[in-house]
Amino acid sequence: MNDPLPVASTEALELRRLAEASGAMTDSTVTESDTCRLLHELQVHQIELSLQNDELRLARTKLQDALELYTELYDFAPIGYFTLDRTGRIVQLNLAGAELLGQPRGTLVDQRLGSYLTPAARRLLADCLMRIHAGQSPCHCELALAGPDLNPRYVYLEARLNASGQTCRAALLDITARKQAEAELEIAASVFETLNEGVLITDAENRIVSVNPAFIRLTGYPAADVLGQNPRLLQSGRHDAAFYRDLWAALLTTGQWAGEISNRRKTGELFHEWLSIHTVHGPDGQVQRRIGVFTDISEQKRMADKIWKQANYDTLTGLPNRQLFQDRLELDIIKAQRSGGKLAVLLLDIDQFKAINDTLGHAAGDQVLVEAARRLLACVRTTDTVARLGGDEFAVILPDPTSTERVGLVAQALLDGLAQPFAMPGETVHLTASIGITLYPVDGGVTAEIMKHADLAMYEAKRQGNHFHYFNRALQTDAQARLRLIKELRAALSAGDQLRVYFQPIVELRTGGIAKAEALVRWQHPTRGLVSPAEFIPLAEQCGLIHSLGDWVFQQSARWVLQRRQNGAPFRVSVNKSPLQFLSGHTEQTWPAGLQAMGLPGEAIIIEVTEGLLLSDRPEVLDKLRQLHAAGMRLAIDDFGTGYSALSYLNRFAADYIKIDASFIRDLETNPANQALCEAIIVMAHKLGIQVIAEGVETPAQRDWLLAAGCDFAQGYLFARPAPAEALTW
Repeated sequence: MNDPLPVASTEALELRRLAEASGAMTDSTVTESDTCRLLHELQVHQIELSLQNDELRLARTKLQDALELYTELYDFAPIGYFTLDRTGRIVQLNLAGAELLGQPRGTLVDQRLGSYLTPAARRLLADCLMRIHAGQSPCHCELALAGPDLNPRYVYLEARLNASGQTCRAALLDITARKQAEAELEIAASVFETLNEGVLITDAENRIVSVNPAFIRLTGYPAADVLGQNPRLLQSGRHDAAFYRDLWAALLTTGQWAGEISNRRKTGELFHEWLSIHTVHGPDGQVQRRIGVFTDISEQKRMADKIWKQANYDTLTGLPNRQLFQDRLELDIIKAQRSGGKLAVLLLDIDQFKAINDTLGHAAGDQVLVEAARRLLACVRTTDTVARLGGDEFAVILPDPTSTERVGLVAQALLDGLAQPFAMPGETVHLTASIGITLYPVDGGVTAEIMKHADLAMYEAKRQGNHFHYFNRALQTDAQARLRLIKELRAALSAGDQLRVYFQPIVELRTGGIAKAEALVRWQHPTRGLVSPAEFIPLAEQCGLIHSLGDWVFQQSARWVLQRRQNGAPFRVSVNKSPLQFLSGHTEQTWPAGLQAMGLPGEAIIIEVTEGLLLSDRPEVLDKLRQLHAAGMRLAIDDFGTGYSALSYLNRFAADYIKIDASFIRDLETNPANQALCEAIIVMAHKLGIQVIAEGVETPAQRDWLLAAGCDFAQGYLFARPAPAEALTW
């Protein structure tokens, strides 16, 4: 045996511990071999301990890093994290949670989460906590945060019970933006579903991806029939390829298009729509959707066409009326000016036509006029215009006639056509006519001059009987006679003893009361007797006397109104105002001043103007009308219904009354077209807050029809003829 070694060092002690542990040592001595073995084991053990310490340090480092990472993730997460106890008290929360509640994190600990919720949300949270602690974990719900904002904030809550069973973890996600988006989508969907306009949405390949109920109602196509289809299935065939090329060119360059288009319903019925198309692009600029919104305007077009036809065409013969005739004449003059060409105007009047109405009745007279119109059309080219100007007066425009002789041949053909017998029930009617001819540019350069000369020539032809006559300068003799009349009118205005103002009552149909009247000027000539206003008013306009004459009528009317009002009657008088008085002069200043001097309010006078004045669309006219209206004066549009385009000006001119022209009242009881037009005018006026006066009412039947249609006022021989103030009995 080797000598025993003392065990005194730390290593020896460790060796002894290892030896005892391994059973290699049974006494207090250790052999050399045992010592070597134990030293080796000690070294191995020390190495293992060192490795364990390194792993422990590494684990601690990793744990610290993980803890720091967890803290960062917890505190800086975009979602609010809370630890809540059973009562909803906040035990712990992160920064996002504090930001959601709008308070510093330190002040929120130990606060109840429910105190930051709306009452309804508070109840939801309490119920959620109760279910979690009852073992029904997790819990999901949407809560509304309480706050001063008009637009509330919403959060989505997900809560789970912790392992301890005493607290729960809650995550709150701000869903305000999503809720707002959902609300906006809900509104958009509601609009889409309830919109009266039809809507169709296509994809980038122009396939229909969605339609609204109005589309289905308007087109008759169920959604299943159109989804995935091209919108061309609606095409009517009324538009050519150029129309669609222009449409797509606009869409591709501007992204939008709007206009009127004709399409067909599923039944094949044609309908008109106003269509607006807008393009929706994606972030990359590529087309995502195209949205078409359309309104069915078929009824409006039918009504507009009907009103336009009534306003521009004679309802009896179907020929253009005076308004359309003048429009076409002006256009033909412009064309002739540009081309250096000529044109001829033929003014035709049937001789003694009144005798036909008197002997055979108006119905027979109407039949004669219809047949006469047909015969006149048969004598001219399709490029020529034949118009009925009113009564038994017709006019023809011959653009670019080949020669003056050719015009004479056409005039003779017209006379010959009318000279053929008219076979009437139980009667044969023979007609003659007189035609006046004027040539452009020889006899005049503007419409008024051409028509004036044609009128002179026609009266000369009428003097000869069943003849046509070209205008010539010898006819100026009549013009000289008119000059004499102008001179006498000027003297009458100066003397003031020949002119009189007559008044015709305007009756309120509902009550039969009279609170208004129209002032009508009359001229009692010392030698010619009563001169018609139709004769001297145009002369006054031509020579500039219209301003003095208009002022005189206004002053006389105002004095008479003052007398009526002094007797306790809140009376008003309509005073006709010539267009020339708006184009020159300053009545918009002098008339209100005159009323003020008399102590009369502006509303005592109603200014009557014709539709033609509105159609001129001149800024100075609009300005003066506004000044008169601002002074309290009322505005009435006379002869309404003779100019379609005036409809668009009603609001601009702030009209208080419109007067339906007597030509639409004359055969109101028997003419459905006139009935429809009058009814449309009344409804339209009332929608605009305008009252309606019917002119030329002569029969109780006309009155009763107008009353039933809602017309407000009427005037005419049925109620009273115009009379001077001293002769009035009403």
